[in-house]
Amino acid sequence: MLSNTAPSDSGALNEQGYERLVSAWSDLESSLQTALHYPQQVNGFEQKIIDIRRWLNDLIAQDSDTALYLMFQVAATSTAGYSTSHALVCATLCQLVGQALNLSDFERKTLVHSALTMNVGMTEQQDRLAIQAERPSLAQEEIIKNHATLGTQLLNQWGIKDPVWLQVVLEHHHPPVETLPLASLSVPQRLTRILSSIDRYAAMISPRKSRPGRTVADSLRAIMGQRFDPRDEVGKALATMAGLYPPGTLVKLDTQEMAIVLRRSAEINHPIVAGVIDAQGQAYDKPPVYLTSSGKPKILSSLPWSALGTSLSHRTLVSLGLFTARQGMRQHSATSRG
Repeated sequence: MLSNTAPSDSGALNEQGYERLVSAWSDLESSLQTALHYPQQVNGFEQKIIDIRRWLNDLIAQDSDTALYLMFQVAATSTAGYSTSHALVCATLCQLVGQALNLSDFERKTLVHSALTMNVGMTEQQDRLAIQAERPSLAQEEIIKNHATLGTQLLNQWGIKDPVWLQVVLEHHHPPVETLPLASLSVPQRLTRILSSIDRYAAMISPRKSRPGRTVADSLRAIMGQRFDPRDEVGKALATMAGLYPPGTLVKLDTQEMAIVLRRSAEINHPIVAGVIDAQGQAYDKPPVYLTSSGKPKILSSLPWSALGTSLSHRTLVSLGLFTARQGMRQHSATSRG
């Protein structure tokens, strides 16, 4: 078990600092929601998306585990404003996977811009579909079918003239096959392949009224198959970057506890976790923190957030998020001194 005491250096993050970080993510999501829902009221739509991408990049750069912790909780627990949360999740993952795949600066920027705007042709319908229990109607299916084409047309009307950005949005549901090397593809094809995989993955982990969200591990397997295909560079990068149990996701331990993943480790299946529900089904007042690479306890499986049955207190989520962020600061400080 690990201590969750704050680091002793003067730059240690306190609770107020973490609350400001949470607020920054909330403000970013709100800014994106405005851009996606009221694009014609935005003064300079393209610049707004560029500014959001820069803001997102700054938040991720502070600590990717903290970014994943906050981002996966948004994906797993929110159905209100799904179009916005899904775009933010995809953009976050695109930024991280783009770095892992050593994309050029232009490619990473264009990939994130495309992720933020790929569904503008069905923004309102996407929100509606996330909260309706029944299957899409025929009219809704037609909107889904045509949303990429309409979205490309709308982006063009709103001042987007980058041909790669527009092509990726247009083709994000028709990517090249996974077995083709990324290096053999044109830039639009490469970005389309990456965005398509991340779009599917993010959609699978997000809940709907018609179904709970899948576990993250199930989502990775659905994209990559039961055995990871080494030729699938995007799936491999996604698994490496997020791990089988990314920060902010829920797992079941062999002690019968439920735990939240706090940080990744060098092994994709052995993260740092914190127990939130004990073996008797009661919430912990002070969640114990475990390093699962020690072998005790072991993770049995991922869980959808619906398995909790009740929401955790804001105080608990803040304290665990603060621990995650502080650990990131310690690692950054140690690396800087080294």
